[in-house]
Amino acid sequence: MELKWLCVTLLALGILAVQAHDMDEDNDADDVVDIEDDLDDGIEEVEESKSETSSPPPAPKVTYRPPVPTGEVYFAESFDKGTLDGWILSRAKKDDTDDEIAKYDGKWEVQDMKETKLPGDKGLVMVTRAKHHAISSKLSKPFVFDTKPLIIQYEVNFQNGIECGGAYVKLLSKTPELSLDQFHDKTPYTIMFGPDKCGEDYKLHFIFRHKNPKTGKYEEKHAKRPDADLKTYFTDKKTHLYTLVLNPDNSFEILVDQTVVNSGNLLNDMSPPVNPPREIEDPNDQKPEDWDERPKIPDPDAVKPDDWDEDAPAKIADENAVKPEGWLDDEPEYVADPDAEKPEDWDEDMDGEWEAPQIANPKCETAPGCGTWQRPMIDNPNYKGKWKPPMIDNVNYQGIWKPRKIPNPDFFEDLEPFKMTPFSAVGLELWSMTSDIFFDNFIICTERAVADDWANDGWGLKKAADGAAEPGVVGQMMAAAEERPWLWVVYILTVALPVFLVVLFCCSGKKQPSAAEYKKTDAPQPDVVDDEKEEEKDKGEKEEEEEEEDANEEKLGR
Repeated sequence: MELKWLCVTLLALGILAVQAHDMDEDNDADDVVDIEDDLDDGIEEVEESKSETSSPPPAPKVTYRPPVPTGEVYFAESFDKGTLDGWILSRAKKDDTDDEIAKYDGKWEVQDMKETKLPGDKGLVMVTRAKHHAISSKLSKPFVFDTKPLIIQYEVNFQNGIECGGAYVKLLSKTPELSLDQFHDKTPYTIMFGPDKCGEDYKLHFIFRHKNPKTGKYEEKHAKRPDADLKTYFTDKKTHLYTLVLNPDNSFEILVDQTVVNSGNLLNDMSPPVNPPREIEDPNDQKPEDWDERPKIPDPDAVKPDDWDEDAPAKIADENAVKPEGWLDDEPEYVADPDAEKPEDWDEDMDGEWEAPQIANPKCETAPGCGTWQRPMIDNPNYKGKWKPPMIDNVNYQGIWKPRKIPNPDFFEDLEPFKMTPFSAVGLELWSMTSDIFFDNFIICTERAVADDWANDGWGLKKAADGAAEPGVVGQMMAAAEERPWLWVVYILTVALPVFLVVLFCCSGKKQPSAAEYKKTDAPQPDVVDDEKEEEKDKGEKEEEEEEEDANEEKLGR
């Protein structure tokens, strides 16, 4: 704590030094800065700042109010009624999975957030880990893709972080077979959207199922990966707002915390593409046997030179090398450890004859080397390797062969992929190795203003509450230093260096004292003496001129 107040004191002294320097420049030469008074003022300021720091003002409180839709919605859920009314838990089992883990028996509850700043704000919590979870709810009416946009928005908080798992939602397709209590991984959906993470792979899915107009089969289309770094949204344990805006002109936007992180067009930015190519390579076309794809070939006319020795080694012994003096030929590099002892439980029948471990020969430590000396190897100047003829351009080169193009028999052109399969329910079908994932404030609507109002009344309120509870910059620095005491040294150096420079600048930039100040001391004043001599000389010359003029006038008067 002493370091903390030393840091504050240094900062105050730095401010005083700057003020003293400014006053010195602005005041007259005979004005004197009362350093003792300034230091007293600085100490008082430090004491005041100390008392202010020790008792920060209370953070403003943010009162929670459940959000209310401001326009037409297909679905809106804030969970503030505290129950799962309207939500259906799945009783299905996954296919091709062991019975022990096939059940969707993961637990869901409506709870407050663990570290909530808004008492009364509840959400849907995926309580358990390492289990299959599935829960869904009907829309007020099915969503039909026609002339209005689709906006889906909800909040997620990974309260315990996230190791491997998802927090995405599925918009379940309207089909006669749809039964929410049998919701599972193969239940048809129209759109899947939301965050997903495993290992260091951070994803934000936008997938839609497109119906092939020729075959009637569905195929998943995945949006391109965002360029933005998504890691923070998974690791900071804050509530984040995920929004998907899908427009009738096939454009889309993906937002996190009301900031666009990905955008594109259903026709151009999905993989695989919505529409297949018009032409494809002919699967029955085959490369001719005489097709030559070699751009370069060995020169058929080249001949190996007579002096080319393919058997010459790449390395040879250096004949000029000389064995260093003191080389110990009769000493081995390694010897048995004389201090090693056979373990008491050593069984020679089972373990064989015991031998002491080898250690470096201590006699070799002061010698250039031990053992049989051998000449070092050097590059062989006569080495050429195996001879190969040089490469020349192939006059018969025909390029890389490709099969011819033919019309794609499966080609179709859907210029309105926005018109997807209508959906009638929203569901969460998830597996996670981390528990207590918090979901809140789902909304599905067609107007951006309605979604924004819902966001401001829900996520915006959480953000305001978190901001009100967070300390200021100084508070954050001090809190960080409490956890890492070495930061106090960094703070002191950061403050002390500017203070030192300010003091140095002030001292070196002092004005020269006036002549009146010199009279109070015996200090030499060469510049002042010279100036006075020049003034006396000018005065004497002026008096001589005046005397000459008076004499001339007297002569003329006579």
